[in-house]
Amino acid sequence: MQRKPELLIPASNLEVLKVAVVFGADAVYIGGEAFGLRAKAKNFSMADMAEGIVFAHAHGVKVYVTANILAHNNDLPKIRKYFKELKAIRPDALIISDPGVFQIALEECPEIERHISTQANNTNYGTYHFWHRLGAKRVVSARELSLAELREIRKNIPVEMEVETFIHGAMCISYSGRCLLSNYMTNRDANQGACTHPCRWKYSIVEEERPGEYFPVFENERGTYIFNSKDLCMIEHIPALMESGIDSFKVEGRMKTALYVATVARTYRKAIDDYAKGIEVYQANMPWYLEQIANCTYRQFTTGFFFDKPDETTQIYDSSTYVQESVYLGIIENVSEDEKKKLESSKKKLKNSRKELLAGKEKFTDDKEKLSNEREMLVNDKGELAGSKDELLGNKMECKDDKIVAWYKIEQRNKFSVGESIEIMKPGGENISTKVLGILNEEGEEMESAPHPRQVLYVGLDRKAEKYDLLRRISKVF
Repeated sequence: MQRKPELLIPASNLEVLKVAVVFGADAVYIGGEAFGLRAKAKNFSMADMAEGIVFAHAHGVKVYVTANILAHNNDLPKIRKYFKELKAIRPDALIISDPGVFQIALEECPEIERHISTQANNTNYGTYHFWHRLGAKRVVSARELSLAELREIRKNIPVEMEVETFIHGAMCISYSGRCLLSNYMTNRDANQGACTHPCRWKYSIVEEERPGEYFPVFENERGTYIFNSKDLCMIEHIPALMESGIDSFKVEGRMKTALYVATVARTYRKAIDDYAKGIEVYQANMPWYLEQIANCTYRQFTTGFFFDKPDETTQIYDSSTYVQESVYLGIIENVSEDEKKKLESSKKKLKNSRKELLAGKEKFTDDKEKLSNEREMLVNDKGELAGSKDELLGNKMECKDDKIVAWYKIEQRNKFSVGESIEIMKPGGENISTKVLGILNEEGEEMESAPHPRQVLYVGLDRKAEKYDLLRRISKVF
């Protein structure tokens, strides 16, 4: 019988964890403030981790905590203390690569499952047997394995042992992520969580007899990116992944935004569920999967090592930048009772203000001479009228309260303005076009645009939204 795989989604902070849960994850993996391999990610305080675990468990979703550094002597006492703290908040598993750290987990919190990180270079079924005998529940395969090799591993390990494999996200240029470039070039150790991603930098070559002379390796006017891999994407190959016996489909991206996480989680959730209904359903919805997966940042896609050894086509030589086809604006949040009262007061003031503006507009319309002057200002080079009198007062006159379905609280992430068309992205798969009809700040003051990142705002929309829906703008900017 074919196993239905777990969809395992990354989360950089508590907000993103909640989005991952709501948008379809079966499990979420997170990092604490130490001992994971994403030191530059926001990561979780112990309090946020505890809250996230409670939230996930209430929705039937598991939480795994990374502790996959290659530990040094001075790390071990601190790791022991850390695991004692984790024991109290009860994550579902620890992701570990170091045998010494594994032993501490076995001693301090044996009831928490132990998963072996891809950093341990797990490339054969003998390795899986080794970790199984020591008490590991799951092993994360090295990214360098083909589907044929994964099928062979599945056939040769105990049925209760789980195989986890990366199926989407950024690809490290080094073998299973064990890179030395960052440590050598910047003294920041990738294997201690401090990678500076030198594989994404531009490079030149130097001839040994000509020190100080730098010769560019031309691919285009921006230089060359000789280590720059495309991103892994297996959305078109769910049947092959399912047939290989993989237990957990893992998405890379513990430094990604809520929009990225929501987009990838929702798309793979639907693809997995559709395939479970039948191959015909999955194939029929392929255009939707491909369209949706392109609506988050990515570096062009590859299938990595799954079908063959990567060649020059899996690299990007002309740029290290992402493709970005949508812009993250914010997440719909709850409005407290005090906020509701303040909002109602602001809405009344806003309504009165707009009544005054409307009265002014009517008076203005009756003034034919002034209207004529204004119309002259709107004449284009061809002598044609470039706008109507209804446009003379701008977006404010279009934003009547009777068009606003509701006001929604968000913490803004990128600039947007009154009058813009944006999308409400829903966990179930709907993308609803809506128009921004008003913006209020926390003090209830009206704003024409929201230029300040992380500002708390109330947004008036002409369509209904719900908590945890995401707002985005489709930009198709490259």
